Amino acid sequence: MMNEINIPRILISGTGSGIGKTTLVVGLTKALQARGLKVSVFKCGPDYLDPTYHSLVSGNTCQNLDGWLMGKESVLSSFAEASHCSDIALIEGVMGLFDGHSPHSDIGSTAEIAKWLQAPVIALIDASGMARTFAAIATGLINFDQEVLIKGFIANFVGSEGHTSLLRSALLPTPLLGGLPKAQDQSFPERHLGLHSATEEILTEDKLSFWQNICESYLNIDDILDLAKKASPIPIKEEERKTAKTPSCKIGVARDKAFHFYYKENLRRLEESGAELIYFSPIEDKSLPNVDGLYLGGGYPELYASSLSKNYDLLHEIRNFARSGAPIYAECGGLMYLSNEIQDLQGISYPMLGLVPGKAVMGPKLKALGYVEVHTEKNTILGEAGIRFRGHQFRYSDLLLENPKDELFSYKIRKRKADLTSSEGYTVGNILGSYVHAHWASNPSIPENFVESCKRFRK
Repeated sequence: MMNEINIPRILISGTGSGIGKTTLVVGLTKALQARGLKVSVFKCGPDYLDPTYHSLVSGNTCQNLDGWLMGKESVLSSFAEASHCSDIALIEGVMGLFDGHSPHSDIGSTAEIAKWLQAPVIALIDASGMARTFAAIATGLINFDQEVLIKGFIANFVGSEGHTSLLRSALLPTPLLGGLPKAQDQSFPERHLGLHSATEEILTEDKLSFWQNICESYLNIDDILDLAKKASPIPIKEEERKTAKTPSCKIGVARDKAFHFYYKENLRRLEESGAELIYFSPIEDKSLPNVDGLYLGGGYPELYASSLSKNYDLLHEIRNFARSGAPIYAECGGLMYLSNEIQDLQGISYPMLGLVPGKAVMGPKLKALGYVEVHTEKNTILGEAGIRFRGHQFRYSDLLLENPKDELFSYKIRKRKADLTSSEGYTVGNILGSYVHAHWASNPSIPENFVESCKRFRK
């Protein structure tokens, strides 16, 4: 059955990372909400951090849209479902407009999503120390791939209103929709290669009001809205969604300051497969909820290692839960929580669950970043051997195993830039932990299999 996506939409992209896309989308979201509009916000690519900002500001869960992880049909159906009943959709790009899985194609790039969604693109360019060259960069972006509908530009880090006027007179190929001034004291703090996760301490009302006022004062909001309304309807083959089932099992999902990196699509697919999701805090809660399995997502357990290690009652309950044969699936930060201990950058170690025989050691430099493909080599709680799926890694720690025996590993991981594979997927009984953030749109059988594992344990 064919349907149409017919929602006003704008995609905010630019020339690279760190040029202010997230800040612009946050400020623009607030400015549009002040006009009484319901805004849905999306993030291109696999990033788990920027969506926390957009979710907090918009009041709706920010969905990831990633062509390589999800495929076109899942991207379109996720966009259609999450933007339903909204007045406008804002999509934040990833890296530069044409950066993605490969330097030779638009696979996994913002440009790919822009084409699939037929979204008008506004490109953000760092204009500091620049005049006519701004027009050269703008012309290059437009001419590089004319299937990408670049309809306007925004200059960031301008020195003055006169600087913006100078850029506007530089024979731009499409309109300059505004110039945003430098405001270093109002910027969002960065951590590692990305932002901190959004909290109300970071996204204060004063800071949100500041960026709302900046956007209202320096951008032509009316022109941006006009561009959004001119987006063409998209024919979409409606993905066959499962009828909501009566829950057949309960899965505990760790969610607090230490664990909060989850793809919304994964959680939705678990629910569609018959799981009732029960959220709990490994930092605050003293006991486990009554559940049949656990999902321990990514996050920053190293920042809260002391609190996690002192929650003795919960640690004891999870250990007993695991020893009873209950399925436990963990990703990245969740894997670190399963380990014997976490060693922070100061060399201080904090005891953890001790269910995976190794030590998670934080380092000052990035250990892994990028897309991966996973092939399972033995039966796990996610299904029989031979399953394939895609995911993403972003970590600053290594897991140092006590005794790296072959039987501990269940994954073969292939990075996108190399033909070599590595062993991963740490399996102990019905425990499966990995540094990979899997996106289950790449293999919808995985959430179904995990639910089946939890149902078997329940019986």
